[in-house]
Amino acid sequence: MQLALAQATLAAAEGEVPVGAVIMQGDQVLAAAHNETIARRDPTAHAECLALREALGASGDDRLLDATLYVTLEPCAQCAGAIILAKVGRVVFGAWDDKAGMAGSVYDILRHPRLNHHPEVRGGVLAGECGDILRDFFQDRR
Repeated sequence: MQLALAQATLAAAEGEVPVGAVIMQGDQVLAAAHNETIARRDPTAHAECLALREALGASGDDRLLDATLYVTLEPCAQCAGAIILAKVGRVVFGAWDDKAGMAGSVYDILRHPRLNHHPEVRGGVLAGECGDILRDFFQDRR
């Protein structure tokens, strides 16, 4: 999660909403990314989606069953869907997102019983630090 927080810090420095994601397979980092929606002028350029693209390319596979995605904020609907489609084995996130979180806050796409893949999910890891970087970012904007 520390690597994901470092990515979130990079995002904040670039004026992006500070969310960072890292995908690991064992001890190997397959991908590291942060939000780039402003820089790319692309609302789908969330940290998770960018990391998934990079990790899938690095792995040479279309599935990430043995990988863990670490992300500083609970995934939104778009990212939760991409996580399911990429068949990520485990998702670990930091701060809960009461407005758009799709791993238990608003809805739970990642564990929906009708879907064909269910990653292991753990939320609230370093939630204080992950939430602080978001709060500080938005306070500075107001």
